[in-house]
Amino acid sequence: MSRLESSPEAPLPLRRISQAVAEWIGRLGEVWIEGQVAQFTRRPGVNTYFLTLRDADANISMAVTCHRSVLVEPLAEGARVVLRARPDFYAERGTLSLRATEIRQVGLGELLARIARLRQLLAAEGLFAAERKRRLPFLPRRIGLITGRASAAERDVVENVRRRLPGAMFVIENTATQGTNAVTEIVAALKRLDGQPEVDVIVIARGGGSVEDLLPFSNEALIRTVAACRTPVVSAIGHDVDQPLLDLVADVAASTPTDAAKLVVPDLSEESMRLADARRRLRATIHRRLDTEAQLMAGLPQRLRRCVQTLIADGESATARGRTLLRTRLDSLLHLAELENAQLLARVISLSPQAVLDRGYAVVANGDGELIRAADQVSADDELLVRVGRGQFGVRALGDVATR
Repeated sequence: MSRLESSPEAPLPLRRISQAVAEWIGRLGEVWIEGQVAQFTRRPGVNTYFLTLRDADANISMAVTCHRSVLVEPLAEGARVVLRARPDFYAERGTLSLRATEIRQVGLGELLARIARLRQLLAAEGLFAAERKRRLPFLPRRIGLITGRASAAERDVVENVRRRLPGAMFVIENTATQGTNAVTEIVAALKRLDGQPEVDVIVIARGGGSVEDLLPFSNEALIRTVAACRTPVVSAIGHDVDQPLLDLVADVAASTPTDAAKLVVPDLSEESMRLADARRRLRATIHRRLDTEAQLMAGLPQRLRRCVQTLIADGESATARGRTLLRTRLDSLLHLAELENAQLLARVISLSPQAVLDRGYAVVANGDGELIRAADQVSADDELLVRVGRGQFGVRALGDVATR
């Protein structure tokens, strides 16, 4: 198909554009399409069925027509189908629709197999990893709740939360929890709640249902939205056997909406009892400590007196030992000094001239005081002075002194 030429001066008529679009779409031929039946209409006397096919993950729908011979029995709303159809563009009305030549309803087994494959894919990406799980706040400022309008799940969560924590605040988003609009409504509500800073936890609740009813909670778009939330998410789908993928990606999976209420808020009465018990145990511990300290303080003077007395006695003993050691040391030093002095004295005495005199020798000097060392120094009648050990006396030399 060639490119259309146009300009402000030579615009194309609308019918030409419509015909061109119809020609281009007609060239697509038949294609296989998967979707969910949002509406099924049978008109009396008409051999054509009219369907509204909706994308399971996006808010997109398209009209589908088929001959009665294509369907053996009518389709239920919400059914998953795979159909072969040719796109038709009605130029007169400018609308696009699908004309189906074959429609196959997707069975439960196939749906469960698809969920299993999706589970493996998301697990490989790490969306179910334990390290991604976040702890729930102890006292949330506001609790976001996504559930059906006036549903038993909403009542169970709200009543049980307020029974445990009176005055708890909620931000409730009522959405479809099954059917063709469930995924888009839940995803939109989840994004709105996640964008509110005062919402500290989000609960997605539904009161159980069949496998087909729980299919929205295994939808890939919903699972990825939950994984991207900054706010902790609690899954509270009241299922018995089958586990939707929402349980795996949520931060906490509760078995029922009632169980979710027990997880998101503490029980005020239980916490009060715990506080009272903790207060009693703390008071008892303080009293025991005070009693122990009082007993220690009561015996402190006696222990202090004994300690001081022991220190004094030890000091006295140490002083006595020191005095004895000092006296012994001094006595030893004095005795050694006496011995040394005696030895020195003996040596001095032995070298003294007086000691020689004491042994009987005498020192003779003439009148001039000059010592007489030889006999020829003395003449007859010389007066001599003789000094002995004890005193001195004078003598006169005889005439023959020199010859003797």
